[in-house]
Amino acid sequence: MRFVTLMYPGPAAETEQSPVPDGPEGQKLLNDMMAFNQRLVDAGMMLGGEGLKPTRHGARVKFAGDGKTAVVDGPFTETKEVLGGYCIIEAKDLADAIAWAPQAPCPAGEFIEIRPVWVPEDFGPEAAAIERAQIEAQKKDG
Repeated sequence: MRFVTLMYPGPAAETEQSPVPDGPEGQKLLNDMMAFNQRLVDAGMMLGGEGLKPTRHGARVKFAGDGKTAVVDGPFTETKEVLGGYCIIEAKDLADAIAWAPQAPCPAGEFIEIRPVWVPEDFGPEAAAIERAQIEAQKKDG
């Protein structure tokens, strides 16, 4: 099963600095994060992931209906639950994904949300067949 792990570092996600503090403590955290990611890669679980810049560099597109949208520029007001990064993993099941989460080198106060990812098969064989055809077409074009 595919899961997305969403990292919420709290107000640190809204700073212009790297989420890793300066000095030896920050370097240890960075090394620990890289080692954790490498363990996921070595286990064949990590499919992708990245950190996200502060919300002030982004925007939200709100849908009002009838094709109308409104763009709201960042920063966004609530910073204690701002998404700071994500990782897409392949795990046996939710329990397996949860078992890996405590190994992440997260400082106190941070949290990780784990959510299953919809896959085309969840929508039936027709959706799965369409996705397979799209993948094959991309391979031919690429």
